[in-house]
Amino acid sequence: MKNSASKCPIYAIAGPTCSGKTALSVRLAKHVGGEVVNFDSVQLYKAINIATAKPTEDERDGVPHHLFDYVDPNVDYTAADWAADAAKVISQIEERGSVPVLVGGTGFYLRTLRQPLFESPKTDPDLRERLRAIHDRRGAEHLYQLLVRVDPELAVNLPTKDYVRVMRGLEVYFQTGERLSAKQPNRLKPPEFASRIELFVLNPPREKLYEKINKRTEAHFENGLVNEVKDLLESAVNEAGNALRAHAYRRVCEYLRGTRDLVSAIEQSKQDVRNYAKRQFTWFRREEDAVWLSGFGDEESVWTDILHAITASKSVK
Repeated sequence: MKNSASKCPIYAIAGPTCSGKTALSVRLAKHVGGEVVNFDSVQLYKAINIATAKPTEDERDGVPHHLFDYVDPNVDYTAADWAADAAKVISQIEERGSVPVLVGGTGFYLRTLRQPLFESPKTDPDLRERLRAIHDRRGAEHLYQLLVRVDPELAVNLPTKDYVRVMRGLEVYFQTGERLSAKQPNRLKPPEFASRIELFVLNPPREKLYEKINKRTEAHFENGLVNEVKDLLESAVNEAGNALRAHAYRRVCEYLRGTRDLVSAIEQSKQDVRNYAKRQFTWFRREEDAVWLSGFGDEESVWTDILHAITASKSVK
């Protein structure tokens, strides 16, 4: 029989990279008697460490953490895979009488948990590699135009440079002969707990955030990122897989191939991460139930705001 915690709120801490999500999630978990569950699409990979900002043992501060550092870097893990794993972990946490505290910046993962996808074919690695080669050679907009031809209804709802979702639309079409837009209405039923997820999004000042991103990116390179990537490649991690296409890792691979110099790799990595942060802001603004918290996750004013929001939510219910 489930503990009464199964009817309590589940908290999700989201926001752009480098905004202090780890600090806030751990503090909240300690406050509510919770356990942290990751929804960052890179922190889940084993051996992909330096540029991922996985929480250290000290940062975890004794709080149990789940879905970090557990997927082989040669596996192209999907949002649906994560949602299935997260649903199991959340149920187990609640069975123990604890409160799940989700934390991450991959909004598509969280949305997939709350609004499950339809059943779809597993990724065909050969097809994905061909599409990635097209992307690398001709750019995201060329892939988008391919999608316009085969599934215009899907394409019209996607940004031209959202090559990840564009690529998935192409994969579904070429693997099944069916348009993804026609399959989307056939979504699976959300899990029971989906309606209990309360989403909080960090909203620090842009200029300060970008400054932190630049400094952290430089620190990643100073702390041995190039050697980490060399070791990964030497251990047969696929350069074309999801893990090594993450920010900074992708640019180090280009540096090691000789297609850019080290200074360029560092500067492009900074730009990539800043652009990613902008996309994260845009994504979470589309989440109508999000409660926005002005500041970084380690600021006392943010802690005060989240406690007020939680209290107000309980009083309404």
